[in-house]
Parts: sequence; C-alpha cells; structure tokens
Amino acid sequence: MVFLPGSNEIYKDALALHARHHGKLEIRSKVPLRNRHDLALAYTPGVAEVCRRISLNKNLAYKYTLKANTIAIVTDGSAVLGLGNIGGSAAIPVMEGKAILFKEFAGIDAFPICFENYETDFTDQVKNIAPVFGGINLEDIAAPKCFEVEDALQDLGIPVMHDDQHGTAVVVLGALLNACRVTGKKFTDLNIVICGAGAAGFAITRLLKCIGYDPKVCTMVNEIIVCDTQGTIFRGREGLYRNKYKFILAEETNKPALAGSLADAMVGADVFIGVSSPGVVTEDMVRSMNRDAVVFAMANPVPEIWPDAALRAGAAVVGTGRSDFPNQINNVLGFPGIFRGALDARATRISDEMKIAAAHAIAGFVKKPTREAILPNILDKGVTKAVAKAVAKAAIESGCSRPKE
Repeated sequence: MVFLPGSNEIYKDALALHARHHGKLEIRSKVPLRNRHDLALAYTPGVAEVCRRISLNKNLAYKYTLKANTIAIVTDGSAVLGLGNIGGSAAIPVMEGKAILFKEFAGIDAFPICFENYETDFTDQVKNIAPVFGGINLEDIAAPKCFEVEDALQDLGIPVMHDDQHGTAVVVLGALLNACRVTGKKFTDLNIVICGAGAAGFAITRLLKCIGYDPKVCTMVNEIIVCDTQGTIFRGREGLYRNKYKFILAEETNKPALAGSLADAMVGADVFIGVSSPGVVTEDMVRSMNRDAVVFAMANPVPEIWPDAALRAGAAVVGTGRSDFPNQINNVLGFPGIFRGALDARATRISDEMKIAAAHAIAGFVKKPTREAILPNILDKGVTKAVAKAVAKAAIESGCSRPKE
C-alpha cells in the first residue's frame, strides 16, 4: 500500500466533512446574554471586579476564567503527520482534530495555535500566549527544534509537553509492560532496537533507558540500540557532534558500540520499535530476533512491516499505529488523561513521575492482556479517567501541583 493524496475514499470523505462544517471547532458561550443584566455580569461593568481580583492574585484565573480547563495546541507546522514541513496554515486541520480529541475524551477545551515555521522567536511567542492556558501541548514540531522549544518552556508554571515525544513514549511503555506479561519476558532483561532517532525515537529511548529520569521512579531495560538512516548510532560514529541529541543517544545506548545496519542491530533483539519509514523491516530481520519477539511497527499509515508478515516470521506480539489491526499504539490513550490529570492537580509541569504513572495506568487498565490485546481500546473513555487519576496523584506526590484557591 502506498500513501497517495486522494488515493483512498477516506480522503474524499474527509475533504467533504471539513468543507461542510468549515473545520471542526467552534466557540460557544457558557452563560446567557438575554438582557442588559446578563450583559453587565458577563462583560462590563461586572467583569471589572473579576479582573481586579485576578490582578491581585494570578492564581484566581483558575477560579474565574477558562484557564483551569483550557489547553493550547501549539505547532509551527514543521513536521505534520507524514507530510513534513507544510507550515502553520496547512497544520490547522490536524490541530483541530487534536482539539476535538481533548474535548471528547477528557472534557478539555483546547484550541489550535499555529505559527509559521519561519518565526525565529517561536519560543518567546509561545511564552507570551501562555497566560490564558492551563497547559500547552506542543505538536508536530520537527526535531531537534522540538527538544529545544520544550526545554525552554518548562518554567512557565503550567504543564508543557511535546506529545509526539512523551505521549508516544508513555503509550509505548504501557504496551511494552503488557507485552512482557503476555510473552513472559522480563522487562529489565529486554534488548531493544529502535528505528528512528527523531522526536518519538529519542523520547522512547529516554524513557525505556531512564536517560534523564529519576532512577527511583524509572525502571531501565537492559540495552537499546537506536538506528537512523545511516544505521546504528554508536560512540565514535562520524558526524554525531552535529546533533547533540544523537550524541546523547550514542553516549547512553549501544554499549557494545555495534556498527552496522538495522538488520545487524535486530539480530538477537527481544523488541523492535519502529517510528521511522514504511517497509524498512523484512521477515528475515524479524526471524533473526529472539524467540517470542515483540514488534511495534508504528510508521503511519504504512508500517515498517505489515503485521501478517511479522507474525509469519515468528513475532509473538505485533502492534502498529493503525486502527484496522490489533494493538493500536496511539497517543490518544495517553495525552487526554495526562493533561486532564495535570489540570485537575493544577500542575506546574509534567514530571517524570506523572509520565510513568500514566504508562502504568494504561497497562493496568487491561486486566488480562493477550497477544492481540495488550492495550485498551482507544475509544474507551475509561482509560482517560484512569490515566488522569494516576497522573493527578503523581503530580501531588512529586510536588508539581499548586493549591486551589
């Protein structure tokens, strides 16, 4: 299958839907405006007293405004889906879609904020829009810029998370925990190959290898080898100094310093995690893995290897990013509940403990995982509630929550 615009009926239907409704979002008032008294309460002069109170105590914005339940979905349009650097205007439909997922699954009001990617002061502009929002979801920003932007926004006093990184990593960890329950593999013994060293690949590696995480709350797998388009990433590989994030991966993973191709890396591996390109994995590569191998081929819409081929080659558990195969590994299992819990706790940031709590809540929601059901159904809103509860608790315990007024 090849992904071509307009090659599938779903694309025609999507165009018709968006044209019919002129997008997917609208703003509605929570209060009536039936007469002058209503107007005086909602706007002038009554609103002046609300403003005055907030000017004396900024935290009252959580009590008197939409801030307590509103997320900004921020992008520069530089890495939208599999379409690449298409700019802020073309990114609007995706951000609208993310907003309705927030609303449907977590009851959160979210709004797209789409910048053009040529903006040089992107981070400063995001900081300047922050007062109205209770949190910021960074979306579809190309690496390595996404890492730099997220790091620069951590002191805003509200949770900021790049979902392509941490949302993906959280769901992958949840899936992997249950894959171990199904196969009998021990999490701390896992040897993993990750194909893709961009935003998702970097964050998955960090979480599974506990790079930068508090070792008291993070459990580390045995070994990870990360591959990019040039093959394995290892200490001493020429040119790594040009990308500090790949340099970090080289320092913290692939301790044997294996140099070679993706096929070389997969020999004897327990787990393959793909966040890269269609069709880069063959059946022979899966056959070279350890017995009862786990294959998460998450390139979307065309995975690194199709599930039937991976199973035919001996994989025990296979997941993809698609909804038409078992074990869909999708961020919607994570981000609505993570932000719901963060907002409920009035969190100042997304801590290590909150992300790991979310992953365990996702895994724990499946009471009896099987080879074809290691994750909850993404349409089950109970997942969001479970994740939110776990995240809010972790926010309080890790000292990231603020008291309510």
